Amino acid sequence: MDPAALAEALDTAARAARPLPGGGSGLTTTAEAYTVQEALLARRFARGERPTGVKLGFTSAAKMRQMGVSDLIHGRLTDRMEIPDGGRCDVSGLIHPRIEPEIAFLLGAVLTPGGDPAAAVAAVAPALEVIDSRYDGFRFSLPEVIADNTSAAGYALGPWTPAGALGGLRSLADLGVVLEVDGRPAETGSTAAILGDPLRALAAAARLAGPLAAGTVVLAGAATAAVPLPPGTYVRATVARLGSVGLTTGEGS
Repeated sequence: MDPAALAEALDTAARAARPLPGGGSGLTTTAEAYTVQEALLARRFARGERPTGVKLGFTSAAKMRQMGVSDLIHGRLTDRMEIPDGGRCDVSGLIHPRIEPEIAFLLGAVLTPGGDPAAAVAAVAPALEVIDSRYDGFRFSLPEVIADNTSAAGYALGPWTPAGALGGLRSLADLGVVLEVDGRPAETGSTAAILGDPLRALAAAARLAGPLAAGTVVLAGAATAAVPLPPGTYVRATVARLGSVGLTTGEGS
Protein backbone atom coordinates (compact mmCIF):
# COMPACT_ATOMS: atom_id res chain seq x y z
CA MET A 1 0.00 0.00 0.00
CA ASP A 2 1.49 3.30 -1.17
CA PRO A 3 -0.11 6.17 0.83
CA ALA A 4 0.72 8.79 -1.80
CA ALA A 5 -0.68 6.67 -4.62
CA LEU A 6 -3.91 5.93 -2.76
CA ALA A 7 -4.29 9.61 -1.84
CA GLU A 8 -3.87 10.50 -5.51
CA ALA A 9 -6.48 7.88 -6.53
CA LEU A 10 -9.00 9.21 -3.99
CA ASP A 11 -8.32 12.79 -5.05
CA THR A 12 -8.81 11.90 -8.71
CA ALA A 13 -12.01 10.00 -7.94
CA ALA A 14 -13.45 13.03 -6.14
CA ARG A 15 -12.45 15.51 -8.85
CA ALA A 16 -13.72 13.32 -11.69
CA ALA A 17 -16.80 12.00 -9.81
CA ARG A 18 -15.78 8.45 -10.70
CA PRO A 19 -15.82 6.01 -7.77
CA LEU A 20 -13.15 3.54 -6.78
CA PRO A 21 -13.98 -0.06 -5.88
CA GLY A 22 -14.02 -0.53 -2.12
CA GLY A 23 -12.14 -3.29 -0.38
CA GLY A 24 -9.12 -3.33 -2.66
CA SER A 25 -6.97 -0.55 -1.27
CA GLY A 26 -4.62 -2.70 0.78
CA LEU A 27 -5.25 -0.61 3.89
CA THR A 28 -5.31 -2.67 7.06
CA THR A 29 -4.85 -0.26 9.99
CA THR A 30 -6.26 3.09 11.06
CA ALA A 31 -2.72 4.45 11.38
CA GLU A 32 -2.12 3.76 7.67
CA ALA A 33 -5.52 5.28 6.89
CA TYR A 34 -4.79 8.58 8.62
CA THR A 35 -1.47 8.77 6.79
CA VAL A 36 -3.40 8.55 3.51
CA GLN A 37 -5.92 11.12 4.74
CA GLU A 38 -3.10 13.55 5.53
CA ALA A 39 -1.61 13.01 2.07
CA LEU A 40 -5.02 13.56 0.49
CA LEU A 41 -5.56 16.84 2.34
CA ALA A 42 -2.02 17.95 1.53
CA ARG A 43 -2.85 17.69 -2.17
CA ARG A 44 -5.91 19.88 -1.66
CA PHE A 45 -4.07 22.44 0.47
CA ALA A 46 -1.43 22.67 -2.25
CA ARG A 47 -4.22 23.73 -4.64
CA GLY A 48 -5.19 26.58 -2.30
CA GLU A 49 -7.81 25.10 0.03
CA ARG A 50 -7.60 26.23 3.65
CA PRO A 51 -8.43 24.15 6.74
CA THR A 52 -11.49 25.36 8.65
CA GLY A 53 -12.33 22.58 11.06
CA VAL A 54 -12.85 18.98 12.01
CA LYS A 55 -15.72 16.54 11.55
CA LEU A 56 -16.46 13.38 13.47
CA GLY A 57 -17.82 10.03 12.35
CA PHE A 58 -19.34 7.07 14.16
CA THR A 59 -20.77 9.25 16.94
CA SER A 60 -23.80 6.95 17.01
CA ALA A 61 -23.47 3.87 19.22
CA ALA A 62 -25.56 1.90 16.72
CA LYS A 63 -23.21 2.83 13.87
CA MET A 64 -20.19 1.82 15.95
CA ARG A 65 -21.75 -1.59 16.55
CA GLN A 66 -22.62 -1.92 12.86
CA MET A 67 -19.02 -1.21 11.82
CA GLY A 68 -17.50 -3.26 14.66
CA VAL A 69 -15.51 -0.36 16.08
CA SER A 70 -15.12 1.07 19.56
CA ASP A 71 -13.94 4.60 18.81
CA LEU A 72 -14.81 7.58 16.66
CA ILE A 73 -13.08 8.63 13.48
CA HIS A 74 -12.33 12.15 12.28
CA GLY A 75 -11.84 14.06 9.07
CA ARG A 76 -11.01 17.61 8.06
CA LEU A 77 -13.12 20.52 6.82
CA THR A 78 -11.89 23.11 4.33
CA ASP A 79 -13.12 26.48 3.11
CA ARG A 80 -14.11 25.08 -0.29
CA MET A 81 -16.47 22.64 1.39
CA GLU A 82 -18.54 25.38 3.04
CA ILE A 83 -21.97 26.16 1.54
CA PRO A 84 -23.67 29.41 2.62
CA ASP A 85 -26.86 29.03 4.63
CA GLY A 86 -29.66 29.13 2.07
CA GLY A 87 -27.12 28.69 -0.72
CA ARG A 88 -26.67 26.21 -3.50
CA CYS A 89 -24.84 22.90 -3.46
CA ASP A 90 -23.73 21.75 -6.90
CA VAL A 91 -24.21 17.98 -6.81
CA SER A 92 -23.11 17.42 -10.42
CA GLY A 93 -19.54 16.91 -9.24
CA LEU A 94 -20.48 14.38 -6.58
CA ILE A 95 -20.84 10.61 -6.93
CA HIS A 96 -23.77 9.62 -4.70
CA PRO A 97 -24.35 12.50 -2.26
CA ARG A 98 -26.28 12.24 0.97
CA ILE A 99 -27.04 14.78 3.68
CA GLU A 100 -27.49 14.68 7.44
CA PRO A 101 -28.29 17.15 10.23
CA GLU A 102 -25.70 17.99 12.85
CA ILE A 103 -24.74 20.66 15.32
CA ALA A 104 -21.54 22.65 14.98
CA PHE A 105 -19.28 24.20 17.59
CA LEU A 106 -17.15 27.30 17.06
CA LEU A 107 -14.15 27.39 19.35
CA GLY A 108 -13.27 30.67 21.02
CA ALA A 109 -10.16 29.31 22.71
CA VAL A 110 -7.65 26.53 22.17
CA LEU A 111 -9.04 23.12 23.11
CA THR A 112 -6.32 20.66 24.13
CA PRO A 113 -6.77 16.92 24.58
CA GLY A 114 -8.26 16.42 28.03
CA GLY A 115 -9.33 20.06 28.28
CA ASP A 116 -12.80 21.29 29.22
CA PRO A 117 -14.78 21.40 25.95
CA ALA A 118 -17.51 23.66 27.35
CA ALA A 119 -14.95 26.30 28.36
CA ALA A 120 -13.56 26.49 24.81
CA VAL A 121 -16.86 26.96 22.96
CA ALA A 122 -17.72 30.43 21.67
CA ALA A 123 -20.94 29.55 19.83
CA VAL A 124 -23.15 26.73 18.58
CA ALA A 125 -25.11 26.40 15.32
CA PRO A 126 -27.38 24.00 13.47
CA ALA A 127 -25.54 22.38 10.59
CA LEU A 128 -25.94 20.22 7.52
CA GLU A 129 -23.22 17.89 6.31
CA VAL A 130 -23.05 16.62 2.74
CA ILE A 131 -21.32 13.25 2.54
CA ASP A 132 -20.16 11.48 -0.61
CA SER A 133 -18.01 8.38 -0.46
CA ARG A 134 -15.43 8.06 -3.18
CA TYR A 135 -15.96 4.29 -3.07
CA ASP A 136 -18.58 2.70 -5.29
CA GLY A 137 -21.95 2.29 -3.59
CA PHE A 138 -20.73 3.60 -0.21
CA ARG A 139 -19.04 0.23 0.33
CA PHE A 140 -15.71 0.41 2.16
CA SER A 141 -13.69 -0.88 5.08
CA LEU A 142 -13.07 1.20 8.20
CA PRO A 143 -9.53 2.20 7.13
CA GLU A 144 -10.82 3.09 3.67
CA VAL A 145 -13.44 5.55 4.93
CA ILE A 146 -10.83 7.22 7.16
CA ALA A 147 -8.47 7.56 4.18
CA ASP A 148 -11.34 9.11 2.20
CA ASN A 149 -11.57 11.93 4.75
CA THR A 150 -14.59 10.21 6.33
CA SER A 151 -16.72 10.78 3.20
CA ALA A 152 -16.74 14.56 3.79
CA ALA A 153 -18.03 16.60 0.84
CA GLY A 154 -19.60 19.82 2.13
CA TYR A 155 -21.24 21.57 5.05
CA ALA A 156 -23.59 24.45 5.77
CA LEU A 157 -23.85 26.37 9.03
CA GLY A 158 -26.91 28.13 10.39
CA PRO A 159 -26.85 31.16 12.69
CA TRP A 160 -24.39 31.04 15.56
CA THR A 161 -25.86 31.22 19.06
CA PRO A 162 -23.35 32.50 21.64
CA ALA A 163 -22.55 29.85 24.22
CA GLY A 164 -23.48 32.23 27.02
CA ALA A 165 -27.02 32.57 25.66
CA LEU A 166 -27.77 28.87 26.07
CA GLY A 167 -27.81 28.74 29.86
CA GLY A 168 -25.07 26.12 29.93
CA LEU A 169 -23.96 23.80 27.17
CA ARG A 170 -25.34 20.74 28.94
CA SER A 171 -28.69 21.90 27.56
CA LEU A 172 -27.50 20.61 24.18
CA ALA A 173 -27.71 16.99 25.32
CA ASP A 174 -31.28 16.29 24.16
CA LEU A 175 -32.59 18.77 21.60
CA GLY A 176 -35.10 17.78 18.96
CA VAL A 177 -33.83 17.64 15.36
CA VAL A 178 -35.89 17.60 12.16
CA LEU A 179 -34.48 17.09 8.66
CA GLU A 180 -36.87 18.28 5.94
CA VAL A 181 -36.65 17.63 2.21
CA ASP A 182 -38.78 19.93 0.04
CA GLY A 183 -40.78 20.96 3.07
CA ARG A 184 -41.59 17.46 4.29
CA PRO A 185 -39.98 15.74 7.29
CA ALA A 186 -37.53 13.09 6.11
CA GLU A 187 -35.85 12.24 9.44
CA THR A 188 -36.43 13.19 13.07
CA GLY A 189 -34.13 12.64 16.00
CA SER A 190 -32.30 14.18 18.91
CA THR A 191 -28.87 15.53 19.68
CA ALA A 192 -28.73 12.72 22.24
CA ALA A 193 -27.85 10.49 19.28
CA ILE A 194 -24.46 12.23 19.23
CA LEU A 195 -22.69 10.16 21.92
CA GLY A 196 -25.50 10.98 24.35
CA ASP A 197 -24.25 14.60 24.50
CA PRO A 198 -22.54 16.55 21.68
CA LEU A 199 -20.00 17.91 24.16
CA ARG A 200 -18.58 14.39 24.39
CA ALA A 201 -18.01 14.50 20.66
CA LEU A 202 -16.18 17.81 21.02
CA ALA A 203 -13.94 16.33 23.70
CA ALA A 204 -13.28 13.36 21.39
CA ALA A 205 -12.34 15.73 18.55
CA ALA A 206 -9.69 17.28 20.75
CA ARG A 207 -8.41 13.85 21.78
CA LEU A 208 -8.23 12.57 18.20
CA ALA A 209 -7.21 15.67 16.25
CA GLY A 210 -6.15 18.24 18.83
CA PRO A 211 -5.06 20.62 19.97
CA LEU A 212 -7.78 22.59 18.19
CA ALA A 213 -7.18 26.30 17.65
CA ALA A 214 -9.58 29.14 18.37
CA GLY A 215 -11.76 29.70 15.31
CA THR A 216 -12.00 25.98 14.53
CA VAL A 217 -15.41 24.65 13.48
CA VAL A 218 -16.27 21.17 14.78
CA LEU A 219 -19.11 19.15 13.28
CA ALA A 220 -20.11 16.92 16.18
CA GLY A 221 -21.74 14.10 14.22
CA ALA A 222 -25.08 13.17 12.71
CA ALA A 223 -28.26 13.43 14.76
CA THR A 224 -30.27 11.27 12.31
CA ALA A 225 -29.63 8.93 9.42
CA ALA A 226 -28.43 10.50 6.17
CA VAL A 227 -30.80 10.84 3.21
CA PRO A 228 -30.06 10.96 -0.54
CA LEU A 229 -29.42 14.40 -2.04
CA PRO A 230 -30.66 14.61 -5.65
CA PRO A 231 -30.55 17.80 -7.75
CA GLY A 232 -33.44 20.25 -7.52
CA THR A 233 -34.01 19.68 -3.82
CA TYR A 234 -34.39 22.03 -0.86
CA VAL A 235 -33.13 20.62 2.44
CA ARG A 236 -33.52 22.18 5.87
CA ALA A 237 -32.39 21.05 9.31
CA THR A 238 -33.99 22.51 12.42
CA VAL A 239 -32.51 22.04 15.88
CA ALA A 240 -34.56 23.09 18.90
CA ARG A 241 -33.23 26.29 20.52
CA LEU A 242 -30.61 26.72 17.78
CA GLY A 243 -32.74 27.44 14.71
CA SER A 244 -32.48 26.20 11.12
CA VAL A 245 -30.05 25.89 8.24
CA GLY A 246 -30.91 25.10 4.63
CA LEU A 247 -29.53 24.61 1.15
CA THR A 248 -30.74 23.92 -2.39
CA THR A 249 -29.13 21.43 -4.74
CA GLY A 250 -28.46 21.92 -8.43
CA GLU A 251 -26.22 20.81 -11.27
CA GLY A 252 -23.56 22.80 -13.06
CA SER A 253 -22.86 26.51 -12.87
